[in-house]
Amino acid sequence: MPNPNLPPGFRFHPTDEELIIHYMKKKVSQPSSPLVSIIADIDLYKFNPWDLPAKAMFGDHEWFFFTPRDRKYPNGARPNRTAGCGYWKATGTDKPILNSGGLQCIGVKKALVFYEGRPPKGLKTDWVMHEYRLLDDSSHSLPRVRASMRLDDWVLCRVREKNNPHTTDQRILRRKQLQFNLWA
Repeated sequence: MPNPNLPPGFRFHPTDEELIIHYMKKKVSQPSSPLVSIIADIDLYKFNPWDLPAKAMFGDHEWFFFTPRDRKYPNGARPNRTAGCGYWKATGTDKPILNSGGLQCIGVKKALVFYEGRPPKGLKTDWVMHEYRLLDDSSHSLPRVRASMRLDDWVLCRVREKNNPHTTDQRILRRKQLQFNLWA
């Protein structure tokens, strides 16, 4: 899907640092910035990952979104990662994102994989998401209403499907298995 705002030959391929500094920080401090408007605002957790490319402003192999994060439980700090017909499962630990000088942590990145079905019997897919968020900093965060289910106003997500020659066949088989399990 070509981007009408970029000249031919230009690609949107930001580094982790650029995503934090030029997009996340601006989304929080200057939400009407034209720079921020090139990334779609959606509730990513309402969709299956294979439906997301159509919701993005642009992208052929990876897609970017701003999305809110809600709490899994009213008083908890865990995010609700249920999405579409499955869930996003975190892999590994948060990775710090350092500024170009390498002296200051400016944000964190979490890797997640999409599973179809319900835990713990979900079927792993080839859909991967990197979730970027700012560190808790009084200059960037607004006071939270304790009773609110909103965990973060915005996180930035980079979504892609890993290349696998058997992906399509495996996905069809998995969906048939999942449908059979749901109807049985």
